[in-house]
Amino acid sequence: MNKRLIIVLTCLCLFPASLFGEDFLEERSEHFFVYYYKGIPADFVSKTIVYCERYYKNITDSLGYTRFNFWTWNDRAKIYIYPDQIAFRKNTNQAYWSAGAASHEKKTVWTFPQMAGFFDSILPHELGHIIFREVIGYYTEVPLWLEEGAASFQEAGRRHNAAGMIKQAIKEGRFIPLDRLSQIDVRVLTDRNEVELFYSESVSVVDYLVTKYGASKFAEFCGRLKDGNSIDSSLRFVFDIKDLSELNDRWKNKLDKNPAIVYI
Repeated sequence: MNKRLIIVLTCLCLFPASLFGEDFLEERSEHFFVYYYKGIPADFVSKTIVYCERYYKNITDSLGYTRFNFWTWNDRAKIYIYPDQIAFRKNTNQAYWSAGAASHEKKTVWTFPQMAGFFDSILPHELGHIIFREVIGYYTEVPLWLEEGAASFQEAGRRHNAAGMIKQAIKEGRFIPLDRLSQIDVRVLTDRNEVELFYSESVSVVDYLVTKYGASKFAEFCGRLKDGNSIDSSLRFVFDIKDLSELNDRWKNKLDKNPAIVYI
């Protein structure tokens, strides 16, 4: 079982900067304000800025969002870096296993640095969430697997591990078809295996769509969802897939034929 802490999107409508601004120092880049606790090493802050800008480009490129030019000037996204998990949990009310939280509307990520995989997993995942919502709309209702899949798509490790975990689930009869996956709220799951399977299947479906049909098609799909079209009608219009059931069959068929292959 993967021992990494699982990152779950949390829609936070709390924590205005003024509440704890006196404890934070600030650095700026083209698309980000980075606020960090006094005492956090300057080289860590600089590295965070470099990675934030890198992931901004990677995420917009990989999901076909390159025509959007958001997060500039005073509209830049915000990253708050707490000194440790205790301070992070105290100020964000997150679960004991949470390593990061994101607010769509505030374009803000809260996290802390003493986590394995901060730069490779936590940061791209949380940035993936808020970029996805910038494109699809803050209040557009979509299955949680789609949003978590788009965010997890930015984690190379999770994408590489997904196929093996799904293969094992198929073998054990634990595979979750898309109609049931669409009903799951991963934020209330307590079993670590179920959580990991949810994320693995979610990222695998997004990976399948982006790789088979192209990033620009995936961006078009997101745009239709933002315009209020249903997921079934958007699948038909963009990918010529009749509905969620047919997507499940095509994706599952690909997994059955090549269960150990990651679609990158």
